[in-house]
Amino acid sequence: MASQALAQPIEAVTEESSYSYMEDGKVAGPATSVVTTVLERAGLSEYHLAMYPWARAYDIALGEPNVLIFPIIRTPEREAHFKWVGEFEEIQTVLYKLRERSDLVIAQLADAQEHNLGVVRDDVRHQYLRSNGFTRLVISATPMDNLRKLLAGQVDMVPLSPRDARRFCEELAMPFENLEAVMPLSQITAHAYLAFSLGTSDELVRRAVEAFRQLQRDGELKRLMAPR
Repeated sequence: MASQALAQPIEAVTEESSYSYMEDGKVAGPATSVVTTVLERAGLSEYHLAMYPWARAYDIALGEPNVLIFPIIRTPEREAHFKWVGEFEEIQTVLYKLRERSDLVIAQLADAQEHNLGVVRDDVRHQYLRSNGFTRLVISATPMDNLRKLLAGQVDMVPLSPRDARRFCEELAMPFENLEAVMPLSQITAHAYLAFSLGTSDELVRRAVEAFRQLQRDGELKRLMAPR
């Protein structure tokens, strides 16, 4: 039974971000490199990489066996719904506006409730802001769509990691300096992991965990995740 479980193909799902993105028609990026290295080292060479909007990727990982989702923020609410492998890195969140919007003056997070904020459907930032009384949330399927709405004036501010903000500006051929950090959202500091769906065999997960720890020990994880 164990050998049969290990022979099952793995669906590795992710969303568009600075950690995973399409390049030459394939899913690429630093987190993707970590995932493929972990799977190869674990002897789990039968896998398929796919990119979806976050809400779709999350639903697949919740409902189907042999699914690896990455990067996923580890929260108490999600703890029992996945088999956790390892942490890529800590992700900071910053609330950004366009630098030209001198009319937007935010002294504390509560002040932002008076403005339209762009969020990605069902990610941790959307969930946090919604649970803290933010009602003027404009929902997008992807972080890039979120930033495009900021540039088009459809929202006033967006929460992004600095790493994502820089990469998306590059993709849009826009100077990063056109964005201005309003404030760090320390309440949404998060830990990005890779995790398997509950319907995945324990032996498969064990192999992936050991491969990931080896990646940490030999410094390969840090090298693969280093900004370029």
